[in-house]
Amino acid sequence: MATLAILPIKSFVEAKQRLQNELSPGPRRALAEAMFSDVLVALRRASAIDEVLVVSADHGAQQIGGGYGTQVLDDQQRGHNAAASLGIGWALEAGIDRVVLVPGDCPLLDPGELDELLARPVDEPSVLIIPDRHGTGTNALVLTPPDALAPSFGPGSRERHGANAEAAGTSHEVVEVPSLALDIDTPDDLEALQAELQATHGGAAHTRGMLRQLMRSSS
Repeated sequence: MATLAILPIKSFVEAKQRLQNELSPGPRRALAEAMFSDVLVALRRASAIDEVLVVSADHGAQQIGGGYGTQVLDDQQRGHNAAASLGIGWALEAGIDRVVLVPGDCPLLDPGELDELLARPVDEPSVLIIPDRHGTGTNALVLTPPDALAPSFGPGSRERHGANAEAAGTSHEVVEVPSLALDIDTPDDLEALQAELQATHGGAAHTRGMLRQLMRSSS
């Protein structure tokens, strides 16, 4: 089954505004770029992913994605859901069987966990909903085929995605994936990420290095 990972990426300049009290604009952008790079590395190491598509208006994101051999689409900054839908349209035109919508700010993403998720038997059409650590948002979607469900990310999206799939009569399941549970938006998220990195070894190399650099510069 041909599987495409889609990463809708907002402008790095505007990224992580809720961390503005902790980080100035330059470090926020650097952290966003580092996390994005770690997600790309994890996707490249996942054997179930055949191709990666970055959808972004940010030239930096496009260049980083291209450096990792991804396909790149310019979304003209129309928003996360619009960018995700653009990627789905690309997948359909390319004859892709399944897509995984993945955020660019989950640097702990584990390739093995992603492969395990994609190895789950499903009926078609089907939707797998991967919640955030709070259980209310959606950090990833697995759609078989790619147009099995229109993405509707944002507050309350876990319940909304389930309700929309139910209304369409589409098979759906909520699947917890530990390494996709923590996306970095708030100071609490950043603190949780730092604690996780301190407790583990390996993985998220770009983010680890960037956070060490930021800690040194602030000391």
